[in-house]
Amino acid sequence: MLSTVHKAAAALATATIATFWISTMISEIFLDHTAITAVKTAIPYGFFVLIPAMATAGVSGAKLAKGRVGGVLSAKSKRMPIVAANGILVLIPAALYLATKAQAGSFDTTFYVVQVFELLVGAANLTLLGLNMRDGRKLTAGKRRRAAV
Repeated sequence: MLSTVHKAAAALATATIATFWISTMISEIFLDHTAITAVKTAIPYGFFVLIPAMATAGVSGAKLAKGRVGGVLSAKSKRMPIVAANGILVLIPAALYLATKAQAGSFDTTFYVVQVFELLVGAANLTLLGLNMRDGRKLTAGKRRRAAV
């Protein structure tokens, strides 16, 4: 049960971040300032999904790893503080700033510099979360093979 909760929370968090990232890219490349404003305004509301999903994934992951160290598990646990720091120190403040700027119609150089930085850090977090999913599958590969037999 705990494993299922962990997988679901991690998948939801990753999908939420991917949705933010893809929505931003599509609005910036193909749509107008009205659409960009709508995306930038909606993203902070997504935090009500993202933050509990990340917390649930973190707590359940720590419980699943209880007493185990090293190897793939160590790599996973080293990535998560980076993901959390990126989110708390960069992505959340950037999203709030960009939402405020977009709502004010202020699409200036600062807006786009912060936007590019947010996209780069978001891509880094998606990469780290993807690596954690890959490693999580490695950790449960034996269980999946035994269940298939």
